[in-house]
Amino acid sequence: MDLLNTLVEKGLRRELPTREEALAVLATSDDQLLDVVAAAGKVRRQWFGRRVKLNYLVNLKSGLCPEDCSYCSQRLGSKAEILKYTWLKPEEASQAAAAGVAGGAKRVCLVASGRGPTDRDVERVGKTIEAIKEQNEGVEVCACLGLLSDGQAERLKDAGADAYNHNLNTSEATYGQITKTHTYADRVDTVQKAHAAGLSACSGLIAGMGESDEDLVDVVYSLRELDPDSVPVNFLIPFEGTPLAKEWNLTPQRCLRILAMVRFVCPDVEVRLAGGREVHLRSMQPLALHLVNSIFLGDYLTSEGQAGQADLDMIADAGFEVEGAGTTTLPAHRSEQEAARGCGSGAAGGSLCGSAASTDAPGCGSACGGCSGHSEHEAPAPVQAEAGEVRSDLVAVRRRGAGTDLAPNA
Repeated sequence: MDLLNTLVEKGLRRELPTREEALAVLATSDDQLLDVVAAAGKVRRQWFGRRVKLNYLVNLKSGLCPEDCSYCSQRLGSKAEILKYTWLKPEEASQAAAAGVAGGAKRVCLVASGRGPTDRDVERVGKTIEAIKEQNEGVEVCACLGLLSDGQAERLKDAGADAYNHNLNTSEATYGQITKTHTYADRVDTVQKAHAAGLSACSGLIAGMGESDEDLVDVVYSLRELDPDSVPVNFLIPFEGTPLAKEWNLTPQRCLRILAMVRFVCPDVEVRLAGGREVHLRSMQPLALHLVNSIFLGDYLTSEGQAGQADLDMIADAGFEVEGAGTTTLPAHRSEQEAARGCGSGAAGGSLCGSAASTDAPGCGSACGGCSGHSEHEAPAPVQAEAGEVRSDLVAVRRRGAGTDLAPNA
C-alpha cells in the first residue's frame, strides 16, 4: 500500500503524518491488518529495537474521588465494588513496589485518586518516593496524583520523582461529554507544569468510550504537540456501576489499528499498551508488541491483569526482550532533550512515564476502565462482548496487592 510505505518513511524521519493519513490507518480493513502492523513495526524497531519496558502500578489511595469522570470506577457516585482505602504508608508502598521490581519492572508508578494533591499529599508522596528508591536502587518513579497547583511539580521533582502522568483521555471537542468537574484545559496545564519542572511528561488516551475516528486522531495530534516522552494507550473496560458500563465498542483488530496510528504519529515516543489489553486484545496481545515498546506488569489500580509471568512469557515467545535497568529507553535525540530539561530520571537517564494511562484515578486522567484485565484464575474472556450490555464477567476487580493482606500479582 502506498499509504503504509509513506507512513513508514515519515516515521523513520520523525515526520508528522497528515490527518488524512492517520484517519486512513483507522479505516483500513481487517484484510489489511497484518500489513498495517508490519509497517508500524518497522518504525517501532527503528527507535526501540525489540525492547519492551515493564512498568508497575501502586495504588496509593483507592476510591472516594470527588471528580465525575464517566469512565472511572473511583468516580463520584460510582457503584463499582472496588477496594477503597486511604493513603498507604511509605513502607507499605515500598513493599508493593518491590514486588514489581522483582518481577522485572523498570518503573514504578504511584497513583492516588482525587482531583489533585494538597501540599501535605505532595510531602507524603515525597517520603514514599524516598522509601522506594532506598530499597530499589536505580528504579524510576512516576507520580500520578491529579491536577497540579503551582510549585507542586517542582516539589515532586526535588523529592526524587522522575516523571509525572496526566492523560488527556479524549479530544477537546468531546471532553465535556466525559467529565464535568474539570476541563480539558486543566489537563493540558498539568502536563505543561510537569514539563516545566523538568519531569518527564507522560500523557495518553482512552479508546472505546464511543468516540469517533476524528476524536482519536485529534487527541493523538494534541499529544504530539505537547511532546510527552510517553503516551499510554488505554482501552476502556466498562465497569459495572459506572456511566460507561455498556460501552463495549472495541475488537482486537480495532485496538491494533489504534496502536498503529499512535505509533505513526508519535514514532520516537514510548508508546505504552496500558489498561484493557487483556480484555480487548486477548490472544492478539503479542501482535501489539510490534507496535508498542512498553506495557504494565501484573495488576492495575482497581482491576486485575494477567499473571506477571504470563506477561514475561508473552514477551519472550514473541521474540522481544525485557528492557534492562541499565538501558536508556528513549532514542538518543530524545534523551538529550530530556537531559537538557534537567530531568535526570533514573539510572539510565531515559525518563518515561509509566502510569498511566492505565490508572483509574480520575485526577490523574487515566482510565479506570483502562485499568482492567482478567485474573489468571478466570476462564478466557468470551469472544466479542456486545455493545449495550453490562459484562461484569469480563472485569475482575482487584482484591490483592496494595490495600490488602494478599500478595500482589507481579
